[in-house]
Amino acid sequence: MGSLSTPIFTKELLDELGSSIRGQIYPKEDPNFVEYTIMFNGNVVTSGQVVVCPLDAEDVSKIVLFCKKHSFSPSVKAGGFGTAGWAVGGDVIIDLSRIVDIDLEPSNEEGTFTSIRDMAPSNSKGKRPETTSHSGKRRREEDAVLRTYNAASPTVATFLRGPSDLPPPNTRRRLDEEGTASSQNTVEVISVNSAAESNTTSGATSHTPGNSSEPVSTTAEPTGNTSNNTGAPFNADPFGYLEKSRNDAGSSIVTTAPTALHSIPSQTQAIHPHAYVTFGAGMRQKEVDMYTASHPLKARSMSGGDDAIPYHIPLAAHPTGSAVMLLGGFGFLSRLYGLSIDNLVEVEMVLADGRIVIVNENEHPDLWWAVRGAGPSLGIAIRYKAKAYPVPVVFAGNLIYRFNKASAASLIKHFRDCIKNAPRELYANLILTAGPAGKDSLVVIQMCYVGAREKGQEFLAALASWDGEKCLLNEVNEKSFLHQQDSVAQVLRGKPGRQWFIRSCLINSLPDDIIHQTVLKFDNTPIGCTWLFELAGGAIGDFENSCFPKSQRDTSFTVAALHQWEMGLNDPRCITTAEDWIAETLKPIQTGGPFPSFLGRHESPARTIGTFGSNWDRLKEIKKTYDPTNLLRNSFWPLDAKGEPVEAYTHEPLTPVTAGTSFRAITKNYPSTLV
Repeated sequence: MGSLSTPIFTKELLDELGSSIRGQIYPKEDPNFVEYTIMFNGNVVTSGQVVVCPLDAEDVSKIVLFCKKHSFSPSVKAGGFGTAGWAVGGDVIIDLSRIVDIDLEPSNEEGTFTSIRDMAPSNSKGKRPETTSHSGKRRREEDAVLRTYNAASPTVATFLRGPSDLPPPNTRRRLDEEGTASSQNTVEVISVNSAAESNTTSGATSHTPGNSSEPVSTTAEPTGNTSNNTGAPFNADPFGYLEKSRNDAGSSIVTTAPTALHSIPSQTQAIHPHAYVTFGAGMRQKEVDMYTASHPLKARSMSGGDDAIPYHIPLAAHPTGSAVMLLGGFGFLSRLYGLSIDNLVEVEMVLADGRIVIVNENEHPDLWWAVRGAGPSLGIAIRYKAKAYPVPVVFAGNLIYRFNKASAASLIKHFRDCIKNAPRELYANLILTAGPAGKDSLVVIQMCYVGAREKGQEFLAALASWDGEKCLLNEVNEKSFLHQQDSVAQVLRGKPGRQWFIRSCLINSLPDDIIHQTVLKFDNTPIGCTWLFELAGGAIGDFENSCFPKSQRDTSFTVAALHQWEMGLNDPRCITTAEDWIAETLKPIQTGGPFPSFLGRHESPARTIGTFGSNWDRLKEIKKTYDPTNLLRNSFWPLDAKGEPVEAYTHEPLTPVTAGTSFRAITKNYPSTLV
């Protein structure tokens, strides 16, 4: 956040900056300023004076030098998904949304790749005129399209939609007594285990090998006039069985076909063990996935003919910006291939002194060690080059149950026990979240086996064998990885512009007593609160050459409280329940802070430092070397230029007066949520 002594951005300064770069500048009075400074978290308001949209590293370098010359504080915005709001915390907001070049390069026999320095610079065709296609409003409209997640599973979309005419309840509805479920009509398990079980179509991203155009995701919404083989309409209320006033007998069942796979046989063999994707920092992670899915590489079919397989970088699930390449990046492929930072092979950066550098294992090795985990506090990434792997098909989906305080602990224990010693190909999570409007909360188990049904079926059978409650929905099936990437966001149903609060940690075990305490605490959370357990381990522990320490990599689960609520609603529990669960309930089993990408609003310095464990001292020295004046302070970095800890809110943007919730007043009661 800019200091009170920050100079005013005069017309002369605007002219000076504008004459030195090719990109566009939007002062605070420009309508585009508001569009470019909107964050996913509505609890953030910028104090910045100007937005600059550079076109390449040279532009960013000149912006950095300008800030140093005139004592302005810069901040960097890529996707705008960070809940802390650091991206818009500076006087000068560097918006990277114009740097969107992308290229896919197969691996060669020598194992080498084309360095970013040998590729054409970003936007290397001269200064672009300002058009509506590059306005802030256009960017926001593109965001809205990318935030459509129904392609992950039309079945789940219909299931979670619920009755459209009911307002959301003020309190969470649950089943609190063991006998409650049996006193109402039961629901038949909705199982989607073969295409023959459905008559609907699902969304697909069209592609043609070699096609250079970006794919368009289209989703066919279930229609009200279509019936499945049970006679129930596809738009039937999946929670209708809970209504005691229902006069009709039987169950409401919703089913669908598995997500389209572009006709890629699961037996297709990849020719290249991996590929390299080079992309600009303005690319949102879903755009990267869409590009690689629509540009598959040649493969060999079992019949001997030619085929094609899409390649994907191990990224976090949608939606995130490109900064996951520097801050962790845990997702469906991480147990098999490592975090996003582990698959980064090179990055083009602008340093705090304005230098443009290529950073990799051979060039600036100390910085290379540090940027993979702490990158935003050390430089401004312009372009990334990362490994991508062949993912022809995944066997993935959701098992959904009602949240019943009497039985939820049993289900969580069952989940924990089923995934012990799981192979690296298996990702699994368990989510406690709100149900459709006016209905009970849910327990959602998500699995993603990186492979075909034949091998993944045994894990599904184990997870689905729990009989403590009726399964409301089982739609696990073969699907494209692109659509699977939408699955977490589809269940969370997060909306931009709401207030968001996130707390996370890594844990080394999940004992019974912690499970029971978790269920009791979740039972008292407000609507909009989601708690998540993700199976960690696997390949994540294979990497030790970055600032994210081994102690954090060798953990069993990553855990997160993801809370969202409407602007204007003043309910301290939206914050305190997350803090209490992470800081108190999980304290005995924590290993330190979370993945760096999960550091949120008003984190204590102790938790941030704990994220890097024994590597913190070395990281601190590298920061002194590359940013001695702490120019890049609008990040998670918890120290000032003198190396002294600072309160989190001193380098975060303010909360708007319309929010209704004072983060600072509440979080001050949690000075250190670290073990």
